[in-house]
Amino acid sequence: MKYGLFFGDSITYGEYDGVFGGWVDILKRYALQKFNEGSSESELILYNLGIGGETTEGLLKRLPHEMSARNAADGNIVFLGYGANDLAVKDGVQMVNNEHFKNNIVNAVQHAKQYAEEVYLVSILPLSDKVDGATAASGKLRTNTEVLLYNQILKGIADKHSVRYIDFHTLFLPDKEILLSGDGIHPNEKGYGLMAETAISIIEKYL
Repeated sequence: MKYGLFFGDSITYGEYDGVFGGWVDILKRYALQKFNEGSSESELILYNLGIGGETTEGLLKRLPHEMSARNAADGNIVFLGYGANDLAVKDGVQMVNNEHFKNNIVNAVQHAKQYAEEVYLVSILPLSDKVDGATAASGKLRTNTEVLLYNQILKGIADKHSVRYIDFHTLFLPDKEILLSGDGIHPNEKGYGLMAETAISIIEKYL
């Protein structure tokens, strides 16, 4: 039995998807179905550990506790999906600046590696043009320029620390206006479905 642990913010949690519950929940059902059909060699149990609004600061506080509480005998796979809140500016202050973000992700990767056979960094999604540079109802302001910068940081960490990078950003870019929900930040059902479709090929090798 292996565990797949998905840490992240509201996009990991699956907010704004009232149909499928988000990409991680689609993966949970897929892995369970494969096991029940007897078509998977190993049971893979997926945990959706996404918390809406969380930054990498919150991740570092809970990661050691979450990892020690869920440590499968046959190993763990860890997914880290952060940055959309870190890069946001609220009341004129960036929630987690890029240097702190980089350090936090590196620390999280190093800690996860103590428990996990593989670690995946999940890219930040592009913003809809209508919210790029606009202040959202939450009071947070985000820009696609910052999204690109923070994704570059994630890519660099993935290369340097031998972890994998899941590039949902590039996947969404051509059709982002039809894959994002009305708030221009979270995916809609189509968007989450596309993310799950891509991620299924990743979890297949653990089934």
